[in-house]
Amino acid sequence: MNHDAQMLRSQRRQRVNGLYAITPARLTGNALLEAVEAVVSNGASLLQYRAKPQADPRSAKAIQALCKQYSALLFINDDVDLAASIDADGVHLGRNDAGIEQARARLNAGQLIGVSCYNDLNRARALAEQGADYLAFGSIYPSPTKPDAVHCPLEVISQAGALHTPIVAIGGITLQSAPEIVEAGADSLAVITDVFEASDPGAVARAYADFFIDPNERPDVD
Repeated sequence: MNHDAQMLRSQRRQRVNGLYAITPARLTGNALLEAVEAVVSNGASLLQYRAKPQADPRSAKAIQALCKQYSALLFINDDVDLAASIDADGVHLGRNDAGIEQARARLNAGQLIGVSCYNDLNRARALAEQGADYLAFGSIYPSPTKPDAVHCPLEVISQAGALHTPIVAIGGITLQSAPEIVEAGADSLAVITDVFEASDPGAVARAYADFFIDPNERPDVD
């Protein structure tokens, strides 16, 4: 990897912080794009395009344009080839997806690889050593998206801080539970339901984004 690509990867990795919005599979077409714009225009730092059973390249490109417009990082769920073909900011991989080495060989220089670690610190440690750019842990709370997901206690989030890799928490997260998760050590909160099933996704995204603003950096209000 050349110096410019290393710098790009490092800069992107430093931006793994704040609200990480993940699109629900039920949203497609214009409804998907409208919801994405509402969320990224209101402060979501990262967005993951997650479509089941298969992502739509046209939707991915349209989402990418919105993410660029509003300075959000775009990750593609599972699909390394799609992430590479549109030069997304990164790809998210689960246990049954491509390995990091295999994915890195297919991605463009500077793209990030995020990985699911569930509640497994040994898996997280191994993936961090292989070059993962963030480690996702969960389900922190019962998840309506994945009701059978394993539970990840908050102490795992705290212990993962020793791996010196950005930590993403996922699973049943709400605005009410966000403070204790961040206090435990999460850099970013990955949210599907609490954002996209809200009556006003943009307002909820803004509330999450405001939560991550340093009080010392908040603008003065007359």
